[in-house]
Parts: sequence; structure tokens; C-alpha cells
Amino acid sequence: MPQASFVPRDFPWPPSSDEDYRQEAVVRAGNDLADRFARVRLLVLDADGVLTSGHMFYGPEGETLKSFHSRDGLGLVMARAAGVKLAVLTGRNSDIVARRCTELRFHAIKLGRFDKVDALGEILAETGCEAADTCYIGDDVIDLPALHQVGLPVAVPCAPQEVRHACLYVTQARGGEGAVREVADLVLKSSGLYGLALDRLRDKAWQPTRAELSSDHGRDKEPA
Repeated sequence: MPQASFVPRDFPWPPSSDEDYRQEAVVRAGNDLADRFARVRLLVLDADGVLTSGHMFYGPEGETLKSFHSRDGLGLVMARAAGVKLAVLTGRNSDIVARRCTELRFHAIKLGRFDKVDALGEILAETGCEAADTCYIGDDVIDLPALHQVGLPVAVPCAPQEVRHACLYVTQARGGEGAVREVADLVLKSSGLYGLALDRLRDKAWQPTRAELSSDHGRDKEPA
């Protein structure tokens, strides 16, 4: 028995045309930058300060807690449904980040990596993507070497000045509060894939999986 859709079949879906979505992206980013977003086939994200707010909460047993925004998650689900590949690249070893990215079916998860250029090269090899077609979202100086390697470097608004100046786009939303969704939407709307993502969302091709952590994904151990 097929699963019921969250959208009635007689409801107009996608709600707008690809041309309208493209125009939204142009208004937000400008025509030239929208063309750059349209090329993106791989999203590489730092974790703390990008996927999360950067705040870390320690429980009485020393465990680290982080929060993730559900809208960021849905944006990543839509990007993956439209064929964009996803990767996380962070200097910390974190069960929490590994779990979240596993649930969202990331194509590459690189934890505890301060050698971000080398790790980025591994991600490109594993995903079959080119640096020119990659968007990297960072929030601090440790991200600068990787930001200089990709076709579309992006920073969150609270990133240090030298990081923001190294990027072609600075999000309006803060890290952990919709910045990732903002970028994912720009990628999909600029490239004409937003309607496809919405259509696949309705058909539940998007569903996250249950996270099963491997033994090499440890708790937070490294500062970054």
C-alpha cells in the first residue's frame, strides 16, 4: 500500500515555476552569483558555527550537546533529493555531528580534520565532484585554506572579517539558524532544481535514515 503524501494530489505542486524560483535567487544574490550557485554539485559544510550555532553545552557527565535547526536539515534533504552531494568537514571528533550527518545521508563525513585542504581533496575524490563545482561554507580562519580551493566560498555573518572577505557570499542567516538552508535554497533555485526537489519531497524519496555510528566516530575531543 503506497504511503500517503503530505501534499494532496490536487494541490498545485511545486507552488511556483522554475523561472520564478530562479528570479528569487537573482534578487537575493545577483545574476552572476546566481550562475555560480547554479553550478554547485557538492556542498561541504563546517560543523560548529555552520550546521550549529557554535555553542557547546556540557552535561554533568561531561557529555557535549549541540543543536541543529530543522529547516537546515530539510534544505539538505531537498538538495540531496535533487542530486546535490553533501559533506561535512570539521576539526572536532563528534558523535553528535556524525549522527546528524548520517541521518541526513551525507556522502562524506570528515571529523577531526584540521588539514582541511587534504580532507577536501579526499571528499572530491570520493564524490567524483570538481572543486569548481563545490560550495564550502565556513565560519572561522581554520576554513580559509579550503575556502580558497572551491568555486563558491561562503561564510556565515559572524565569521571573522578576513573569512568574510575571502568569500563570494555571506549568508543573512546565522550558523545553526538557517544559513545552510539559505545556501541550499540558492543552489536549487538558481539551477532550476527547486521544483524537482519539492516534487521528490512529496513522494518521500527524501526520508532520512536512522543513524548507525561506526566505532571511529568518537565524542568531541578536539578544539575547533
